[in-house]
Amino acid sequence: MIANLVQLAAGEEQNPLLPPGPELLVGTIAFAIVFFFFWKKLLPNINKVLEERRTAIEGGIEEAESMKVEAQSVLEQYKAQLAEARHEAARLRQEAQEQGAALIAEMRAEGQRQREEIIAAGHAQIEADRKAASSALRQDVGKLATDLAGKLVGESLEDHARQSRVIDRFLDELDQKAEAAR
Repeated sequence: MIANLVQLAAGEEQNPLLPPGPELLVGTIAFAIVFFFFWKKLLPNINKVLEERRTAIEGGIEEAESMKVEAQSVLEQYKAQLAEARHEAARLRQEAQEQGAALIAEMRAEGQRQREEIIAAGHAQIEADRKAASSALRQDVGKLATDLAGKLVGESLEDHARQSRVIDRFLDELDQKAEAAR
């Protein structure tokens, strides 16, 4: 084959695009040796490195996906807890308002009760003071009236029982006239 190529090459003019036969043969053998070396030694190492990179990238993607899913889950839990906390805060706020309203109503009722007690005690005290003043006034008026009557008549009117009856009758008549005038 090489000899044929050499004869062809000698008989014909050399085509500039085709290399001479022996160079073509040596180039093909050299290419086969380099190709075999690459195929047996370098290509497996390159494939191994590429496979490791592919595995690392896929692992990273899977890890990122799992982290994304986990982050989404944590976000959902956070949102649920936040919603629950808001609901709880609203419930506590409502409960505090109700307790405040109840406390205010209770305080008002207690204040009203105390006011009524104070008014009743004041009325009772006024009534007691009025009765005491009325009694003291009756005694003083009676004493003055009997002293005055005794000075006018010129004798002493010392009968105490009769004196009390006359004074009481006189003051009762005055009270009746005062009530009728109202």
